[in-house]
Amino acid sequence: MRIRFDNAVLYDGTGDKPGIVSVVIAGDSIEAICSGPDKPAADLIIDLEGKALCPGFIDTHSHSDLVILETPILDAKIRQGITTEILGQDGIAMAPLPAEHIAQWRKNLAGLAGTSDSISWDYRDTKGYLDLLEKSGSAQNLCYLVPHGNLRMEVLGLDQRPATDEELDAMRRVTQRELNNGAHGISTGLIYPPCTYADFRELVAICQVAADNSVPLVIHQRSEADAIIESMSEVLEIARVTGVHIHFSHFKICGTYNDAKLPGVIDLLDRASEEGLRVTFDQYPYTAGSTMLSAILPPWAHAGGTAQLLNRLADRECRKRMLDDIRTTPSSWDNFVAFAGVDGISITNVQTAQNTQFIGKSLLEIGEERGTDPVEAALDLILEEENGVSMVDFYGLEKHVRRFMLRPEMNLCTDGLMHGTPHPRTYGAFPRFLGKYARDEQLMPLEKAIRKMTLQAAESFNIAKRGKVAEGWFADLVVFDPAAISDLATYTNPCQHPAGIELVMINGTIAYTAEPYKTVLCGHNQDMQCGKVLRLNS
Repeated sequence: MRIRFDNAVLYDGTGDKPGIVSVVIAGDSIEAICSGPDKPAADLIIDLEGKALCPGFIDTHSHSDLVILETPILDAKIRQGITTEILGQDGIAMAPLPAEHIAQWRKNLAGLAGTSDSISWDYRDTKGYLDLLEKSGSAQNLCYLVPHGNLRMEVLGLDQRPATDEELDAMRRVTQRELNNGAHGISTGLIYPPCTYADFRELVAICQVAADNSVPLVIHQRSEADAIIESMSEVLEIARVTGVHIHFSHFKICGTYNDAKLPGVIDLLDRASEEGLRVTFDQYPYTAGSTMLSAILPPWAHAGGTAQLLNRLADRECRKRMLDDIRTTPSSWDNFVAFAGVDGISITNVQTAQNTQFIGKSLLEIGEERGTDPVEAALDLILEEENGVSMVDFYGLEKHVRRFMLRPEMNLCTDGLMHGTPHPRTYGAFPRFLGKYARDEQLMPLEKAIRKMTLQAAESFNIAKRGKVAEGWFADLVVFDPAAISDLATYTNPCQHPAGIELVMINGTIAYTAEPYKTVLCGHNQDMQCGKVLRLNS
């Protein structure tokens, strides 16, 4: 079937100014881009009447790893124009997963990815997981990063100790094996166990493999708060030693009291550029984040896995030590309670019915309802929910958000958790960037904003023939109204789809349409599996 879009204002993803064209789609690809009166025939002609046409958006930090196996059509993502997601984030994800660690690892993942008893967990490695994704089908394109925590777990379990030379060699071999299976890079989350137990030697070892394969290290760095300067310095030194491409995840400064660190952060980025280091980062357009509630705990509390964590939470002396560490400032680790406060941390998801009443409430409110200290209440929740509880944390300054958006290294992401009552970024990050920041605040021209959502992301992650509207490239496309596009999701009512997205096409199939294209609506066809699992070098 050949589809032709007429009277499109084309933003092609390169950052160049738009022009009025017709775009012809044949199969899964863009066949022609025409600006004259002579146009190829088509089976379906859609007159866009001057609406914007651009490449499909690429979410470079996604946590859809588990939910996509059960819900092939993620409306929250597709209806904001996202056609490709990059899974395997923060160093703790689905694969590799040795059989002996399945039960423990499922609990460790629950706060980020949710949980499921309906899928098979015996896929073992990245190839098995990607095969499972293909079997399940998806409306979106999916890429995967090899998670450092999974690599470490396969080689030395969940212990809090440095790797031996022999174990480092084993980790290199496992890393290469998983990259050979089609992963687009390596991820780590140095605030999450077991990644947090890695020393500089270990990070260099896996990054050398990444550099040898020309893929990035995607890193939630050791500190985004009090020690951010030291943390960035460590990461940039890894780049100097190995030559690896560094991609910082969800780049930000946590703690409004850390405003004075902004010039130092900018200076490190500038110096990295001057040295010729390849450094990029992604960002979501909000001043609050979202992760598992157990991230408020000191790293030692997680040693040995979730079972050991729960034992410590139930032990009076261990719990007292946790509370003392959380209440001690400054901390040697990223202390969410210190930089967000008990009134700035709210619960977004739990696993049991008995605690659903606390979803949407702050730790301060939960403490008041339970008649206990707010941090004690948080520890009780983690124990009761067996670590399957998530939060939103308000940490930052709007001026930092704007400053980082303007950096040449920046591309957009959602970092959206897909369960419970989520952060509004899950539904609104990309329209918010275009509507609030590019159009309303005129922070940058629309064509530059679109580049940061499309081609720039594709180039950072070696995603071939996506992110640009060009002949012979895959037909991942978004039609939107520049005057109407806006996010509607809020912290109190986050599950609201945006305004202004009128059509989304994935690999030549129309995945979503709104008015005025109801005649070709197929966005809710649950059999639609137009997405592809993208394996690097396959």
